[in-house]
Amino acid sequence: MQVMRLVVTVIDFDELGAGGVRDAIEHARYPNRCISPNVMAVDVRDIGEWSDDHPLNNSKTASDELRRLFET
Repeated sequence: MQVMRLVVTVIDFDELGAGGVRDAIEHARYPNRCISPNVMAVDVRDIGEWSDDHPLNNSKTASDELRRLFET
């Protein structure tokens, strides 16, 4: 058996908020309960208004924008 740590980016179009996104991931009905995710931490950044030109909406700029937003 293995344990995996995933880094997932969620753009919250429905304005669920951190708790709502956590709940949606943890309580989704996965087939045969094949996974049982536990959200360990949530780190939120404001990305301003969304548009087709947003850097997160472009595969060529999304990685750099995520690094910029979440650099430590």
